Amino acid sequence: MECDNNLHSNTTATETESPSEAEVQRAYFEHKMRTVFGDEMKKLSEDLQSALADDIVTAFLNRISLFVKIDSEKKRYTRTKRSLKP
Repeated sequence: MECDNNLHSNTTATETESPSEAEVQRAYFEHKMRTVFGDEMKKLSEDLQSALADDIVTAFLNRISLFVKIDSEKKRYTRTKRSLKP
């Protein structure tokens, strides 16, 4: 049930607004990180668990964003290079 608490505590939307897709996705990833690293994280206080889960999710999303950017640039280069060959 931690996921439900994280979803509501990490959103910046007011009570009348629904959370954005990015906020829902982030809460989902944080819940997954707490599940995967649960045994190790239990040794930490709740505040530190939240900070660690947030840090892991931030690093993960940043890395994915970087890989998507690199992959799209690689495909663009490859298409251009191929189109120049007869």
